[in-house]
Amino acid sequence: MARKNIFVLGLTEVQRRELETVQGAEEFAFHDLLDYERLVATAEIDFNELLDAARAELAAFDGSVDAVIAHWDFPASLMAPILAAEHGLPAPSLESLLKSEHKYWSRLEQRASIPECVPGFAAFDPFDDDALASIDLEFPFWVKPVKAHSSNLGFKVEDRADFDHAIAEIRANIEDIGDAFNEVLARVDLPPQMRQWNGNTCLAEQFVQGIQAAPEGTMFQGRFNVHGAFDMHKDEHGTSFDRLDYPAASVPGHVQQRMAELAERYLRRVGFDNGCFNAEFMWDPEADQLWLIEVNTRISQSHSELFVLVDGASNHEVAIDIALGREPRMPHRQGRFALAAQCMIFHDEDAIVTRVPTDQDKQALREQHPGTVLTTVVQPGDRLSELPAQDSYRYVVAKAYIGADSREELLERYADIQAQTPFEFDPVEEVRA
Repeated sequence: MARKNIFVLGLTEVQRRELETVQGAEEFAFHDLLDYERLVATAEIDFNELLDAARAELAAFDGSVDAVIAHWDFPASLMAPILAAEHGLPAPSLESLLKSEHKYWSRLEQRASIPECVPGFAAFDPFDDDALASIDLEFPFWVKPVKAHSSNLGFKVEDRADFDHAIAEIRANIEDIGDAFNEVLARVDLPPQMRQWNGNTCLAEQFVQGIQAAPEGTMFQGRFNVHGAFDMHKDEHGTSFDRLDYPAASVPGHVQQRMAELAERYLRRVGFDNGCFNAEFMWDPEADQLWLIEVNTRISQSHSELFVLVDGASNHEVAIDIALGREPRMPHRQGRFALAAQCMIFHDEDAIVTRVPTDQDKQALREQHPGTVLTTVVQPGDRLSELPAQDSYRYVVAKAYIGADSREELLERYADIQAQTPFEFDPVEEVRA
């Protein structure tokens, strides 16, 4: 029997290994569709050019195109459904995805379907010198573009000076993604309330606090399901995520169930079907208040290795099932460890990277901490402040995927890996001198 050809946008070698963990992997042939450097590790995005390049790769392929999947954020997240639809393959509608990827549009849809968990928000034009006057929120609040990677160009604003600083940064950089996002928005008919808020506009949001967690699941032919939930731990400054834990333990089961129910109501409202999602919530235990942070309409590549370590297969399992038109199914607790975490390794100041861990370094790490996977996101010569998809506070230089049998063991391994991972940097001032 001929193997099914599965095309994966921005496939890395780590993800190729994760794909081999899915049930029936021997029945599939996995193909990289556009390379990671061109699709993900770049600050310059031309959506239409990338889409045409992907179309050309598929057209030149000597065989059937049986599935197209994505696990990265924009532009891959919106390219996959367009390409799948062009090949008659199952995928969510582009409009249902844009309703979630455009942060203001998503808030409008959330307010219409699950108003009890939506923070206060307001859209504004970052190029308007009087923008602050249009924002009816008390300090502190968050400011972010309606489309950005991770926490990139996201700022906690405490006062007018903070706002002015944020706007200066946003004005200088928002069009890097905003212009490309506008190319996709032009493909759908926007409702009247959305027509003035293009990809280069911003959102102000009420500052909320609590314990953050995220259910991940699927919607297939109208059937909703959650196959896992994650704890999302911020660093001591409360600005950057330093760890994702699976399975979630900081939020009670009944609260996780409420998260799932709210996510389902929202996804049905926007018409999302035949796709994967993860939804990030904040829970204030004192008030028993849930706040929805955002809904991502794809599997999370950050979760993939954690599912392997705990459940025995990557979440690519369900993405492939849906892309092939099959009922999605995930194994449960068939992995090597009781729990797992994605742990960030940071560098706190702008610098020039001079050394990164070698393959031998990574192998030594795996021998000391079995099951650990270390992925570096920088190369020698990189200047940290010029890297794409970094947040505005500190710089991620690597991610360690760690399995353990207890929370204490996991934290010990994380601390050990942070201390031993061999990175070296030169200060930017010395380089300029």
